[in-house]
Amino acid sequence: MAQFAATLLSESKAVGSIPTTGKCYYYVRQMFKKFALFIAFTAVGIGIATKYNQLHSVPDLPELDLERWWGDGDKPKQEDKSIRPFKVVFNDTMIEDLKSRLKNRRSYTRPMEGTQSEYGMNTVYLEKMLNYWMEEYNFKERAKRLNRFPHYKTKIQGLDIHYIRVKPEAKNLKVLPLLLMHGWPSSSKEFDMAIPMLTTPRSGYDFIFEVVAIDLPGFGFSEGTNKPGLSPLQMSIIMRNLMKRLGFKKYYIQAGDWGSQTGTHLATVFQDEVLGFHTNMPVSSRPISNLKYILGSLFPSFIVEEKHRHRMYPLKDLFSYLMRESGYFHLQATKPDTIGAALADTPAGLAAYTLEKIGVCSNRDQLHTPHGGLAEIDIDDLLDTVTILWANERITTSVRVYAEAFAWPEVFVVHEIPTYVPTAAINFLYEVVYQPDWILRDKFPNLVHSTTLDFGGHFAAMHTPKELVDDVFESVVEFIKFHERNNYNK
Repeated sequence: MAQFAATLLSESKAVGSIPTTGKCYYYVRQMFKKFALFIAFTAVGIGIATKYNQLHSVPDLPELDLERWWGDGDKPKQEDKSIRPFKVVFNDTMIEDLKSRLKNRRSYTRPMEGTQSEYGMNTVYLEKMLNYWMEEYNFKERAKRLNRFPHYKTKIQGLDIHYIRVKPEAKNLKVLPLLLMHGWPSSSKEFDMAIPMLTTPRSGYDFIFEVVAIDLPGFGFSEGTNKPGLSPLQMSIIMRNLMKRLGFKKYYIQAGDWGSQTGTHLATVFQDEVLGFHTNMPVSSRPISNLKYILGSLFPSFIVEEKHRHRMYPLKDLFSYLMRESGYFHLQATKPDTIGAALADTPAGLAAYTLEKIGVCSNRDQLHTPHGGLAEIDIDDLLDTVTILWANERITTSVRVYAEAFAWPEVFVVHEIPTYVPTAAINFLYEVVYQPDWILRDKFPNLVHSTTLDFGGHFAAMHTPKELVDDVFESVVEFIKFHERNNYNK
């Protein structure tokens, strides 16, 4: 107010020292103008400061029941905590039924003239895949291939959880525990090419990994729940309790898609238990990150390097892509049981629906081809994924994660809490969304390793396993350095 008193005094001198009615009116009008400007600028300043603080504020961690029961009925007094060996079996009854349904499928409407995969799954290409599945895909040999790793099941919070655990044979090397988590519509099968690379010693590294590759609840060979609420946040608790069951107090994580969301929550809620988090789908969902993304469309040079700018801007390209490709997401996030019922009785429909999404997420620039991006992944690996979904009747329980992820306020709260676990990000070209390090650090302040490649897609472990594993080894070196520095500073 002292500044305004000086201003008013200056105004009074400007109109003369002897006040008249006109001069008084002028004086009062000028006073109110200045005062109004003062109020306006103050309000704007307070609003900006308040919004800035809101965007940067960190909520308290919500109360979470770490033993919440997801099994049928009420929690029993005595839980089954046994760990049981498991073997993948594609039995004759399932195979015969599947082939019968494929053989008796209706003929498909052909793609329209001048189109390939722009309208979705190219049905001419689909017919070839279905015929291969029916006549050439070797169910027994594929099951045998999956069984080259030790498989297990154990009940966690009432659900039978399936996982692969591979203990390497290594002398004079540190053995580091690594939890691998997949996304939709996949399973632990997604990692079957990466696992041997992770458990084989390599030159220049004094460590190797003991791998635990899981099937998320409701995916693959893991049991789903009939109780609402099993979000990726709740899945992270199940994964943490699984690792405790297996004797791991601390461990590393590699994950993509919903596995990455689960891993992000795990690294946020249990920050003292995760040694490092490596993700091929790095995303910060904090409000400040969303604001940066939008403001970056006005000043992109402040947000992202020029060579990677096309991955984010112009926003109209991103919105066009999301509008074209996110219909399945909206359906699964709102009516998962409807699409589940539509696909549960038709292996051909299940293949068309899931494989089309795998193709476009592997290379969305190939919609002008019959395969729509699928040709970049081996057909047997693709059909392994669909066969596991079909054999275990997991389509409905797996798509429900989309609805559960957006239905519970606690999930959004945890998204807003940074994790200080050392983190590494690898960005393949056709990942669904790209965020530069400056945005990722809103959620992951200790982003110690970041790689951006001009190839590859969403299903990295199945599509580009070597590059993914190479980056995991490089990242763990940085994680170890981070902890050494941290201990030294203490």
